[in-house]
Amino acid sequence: MMTQSTERTLVAGVDTSTQSCKVRVTDAATGELVRFGQAKHPDGTTINPECWWTAFQEAAAQAGGLDDVQAIAVGGQQHGMVLLDQQGNIIRDAMLWNDTSSAPQAAELIEKMGWAPTADGEPDDVLARGRFRWVQAVGSSPVASYTLTKVAWVAQHEPENAARIAAICLPHDWLSWRIAGYGPVAEGEDAHLDALFTDRSDASGTSYYDAANNQYRRDLIAMALQSDATGTPSDATTEIANSLTLPTVLQPNQAAPVKADPNIAGRNVPGGCLIAPGGGDNAMAALGLGMTEGDVSISLGTSGVAAAVSATPVYDPTGAVSGFADCTGHFLPLACTINGSRILDAARMILDVDYEGLNTLALASKPGACGITLVPYFDGERTPNRPDATATLSGMTLQNMHRENFARAFVEGMLCSQRDCMELIRSLGSPIDRILLIGGGAKSTAVRTLAPSILGMDVNMPATDEYVAIGAARQAAWVLSGEQQAPRWDVRIESTQTGKSHPAVYEAYAAARG
Repeated sequence: MMTQSTERTLVAGVDTSTQSCKVRVTDAATGELVRFGQAKHPDGTTINPECWWTAFQEAAAQAGGLDDVQAIAVGGQQHGMVLLDQQGNIIRDAMLWNDTSSAPQAAELIEKMGWAPTADGEPDDVLARGRFRWVQAVGSSPVASYTLTKVAWVAQHEPENAARIAAICLPHDWLSWRIAGYGPVAEGEDAHLDALFTDRSDASGTSYYDAANNQYRRDLIAMALQSDATGTPSDATTEIANSLTLPTVLQPNQAAPVKADPNIAGRNVPGGCLIAPGGGDNAMAALGLGMTEGDVSISLGTSGVAAAVSATPVYDPTGAVSGFADCTGHFLPLACTINGSRILDAARMILDVDYEGLNTLALASKPGACGITLVPYFDGERTPNRPDATATLSGMTLQNMHRENFARAFVEGMLCSQRDCMELIRSLGSPIDRILLIGGGAKSTAVRTLAPSILGMDVNMPATDEYVAIGAARQAAWVLSGEQQAPRWDVRIESTQTGKSHPAVYEAYAAARG
């Protein structure tokens, strides 16, 4: 239980993202920010995890240190593959979620899963059948982002590294393990790989964890390690998969069996600093936003992400919606687009305006941009799965080719793309009663103003904040409290955007998208 004192009880939430590490020291009772620190990560799609450790230490120092923190949790970028040998050494740079090298391996895993004869209710096509079976097995069908495809890539391209694998973990798992004081050891010493731990949300993004039944699927790891084209793993490969150390999956409010190294956190705390399970970044953001069943968040960052909270597992046989878990014991069906707020940057570049100029132009046009429709697949697209697609601008006439209409088409195209994601989630049975719009793209006045008309309902605008770090801090406070429910922290809604729905805009977009 939290100690009763006139002094504040402090917890720390860590966000180890692709770009940086953020440490938020927080009042456990209220969620109020007390101290904050941030340090950059290097750019790239493969990173030495030691860079994350260095950034965490720098961010923690900026935040005034963690000596007085009673519990800590880490939220992190999902899917990244961290491989450790028997001594806890990093075998190779971590392949991050945005490393697409393993796209061929993702396709191979789907095909392998589809090879067995068709059973009742399964698709006849091998690839469709493979996707269907993957979704039934682990909630999602493999794409290049997911951890298992990267394991398969290493097995095929770096067999000498694959042979050294003693443990597979994720970025947040590894950083939590380091916070507990573990790391590489000398030959013959115990690296305590069995002290690695994780949570359902992050494990559900690996393609080898079944969140509905809360169990690892080592048979799928064996399939990935089988570097030849055969679908059935050999006995030797199966034995290797069964021998690997995988992080223990903790329950949402369960403290890790190890505490933070006092040199890192909790030096001045009697009994030491607890470490909470942590989680994947999208699930942590949902926890930070206080999302419950019926809520959907739309995050407009570099990519676009629509995520909802569901009490039951969500299965999309097409694989378009990922059936992830959340940080509360529920599920987090999620659809992601490659193209997010960069769509607005493209518009600014073409029209040679700043963000405010883009807002002014877009809002001076009419709904539907007077007939111009942008399908914004500039870098290909993940939802829908069209990796080789390019953007299209259609409906232009001599009468409607005005700057205002082009600006409007770009804003509407970005919002319609997110409406696609939202409708996919809704079609699988997840109720959508409230929309929370967050991310850098949500700062745009034009986006805020037009969102209700495109998304078809009122849109809530939470205050700009570090919701992954807040979610991690909230989880830490939850574990510290020993209660069954997470503490209630206020989430400030800056505004609720309302407006007349214009279904014709989305209908025109759907027709152009095909």
